[in-house]
Amino acid sequence: MKILRDIAELRRETGSAPLAFVPTMGNLHAGHLALVALARARAPRVAVSIFVNRLQFSPHEDFDRYPRTLAADCERLAAAGVDLVFAPDEQVLYPEPQRFVVEPPPMAHELEGHFRPRFFHGVATVVLKLLNCVQPRVAVFGKKDYQQLTIVRDMVRQLCLPVEIEAGETVREPDGLALSSRNTYLSAAERSEASRLYRVLREVATGRLHAPQAVATLEAAGWQPDYVEVRRRSDLAAPAPPDRERVVLGAARLGATRLIDSVEC
Repeated sequence: MKILRDIAELRRETGSAPLAFVPTMGNLHAGHLALVALARARAPRVAVSIFVNRLQFSPHEDFDRYPRTLAADCERLAAAGVDLVFAPDEQVLYPEPQRFVVEPPPMAHELEGHFRPRFFHGVATVVLKLLNCVQPRVAVFGKKDYQQLTIVRDMVRQLCLPVEIEAGETVREPDGLALSSRNTYLSAAERSEASRLYRVLREVATGRLHAPQAVATLEAAGWQPDYVEVRRRSDLAAPAPPDRERVVLGAARLGATRLIDSVEC
């Protein structure tokens, strides 16, 4: 496995055979490795990026303390059969102030975008830059970040990028908690409570709760919900008959940790 930090060197390495790509911010867990396994099934070579993208963090968020575990990440990726790791310094991807920024569609200002202003501007911009650097045939994103997946798919389609977006299923702990790098922020007591978010979203997905009831259930258990909403899967618009493919999305704070999840229905 080669670890690359320079774009020109990366492009020399990626030009010889079709490539599947998994973009990450590092601090890898089994959910990331499941995306790697999906990538390995789609192309003869796999590349993974590790980059904590400043553009998608608001000033009050956890950019500085976001876990950075490059050595351990590379060990796990080598064991998973990854061919290339692109781990650029910030100066490599942003050698000058990023004046050209992707403007995502209005849906990017709802749900996550409502509570994290300009989050998806940063996500879309760095994903576009990474796709241009790696030039993969396939790029794999997880369904846990469902709105991100939807926006990336839309961007790739509208900008006619020559890459297929593949969706990976959410990987969960035995109690249902979606794997996330930010789970490490949870205290032991919070970790015992954290799976409630998934259980509540699943009850909305199966019709046992309405979204406002789900919010009230979380509040009663000491959470600070940002939203629980049911949307149409294809574009995250408000569903209406005859829409049958829907997804329940939720985000809430448990103590100081903000968790997100989604359940298709």
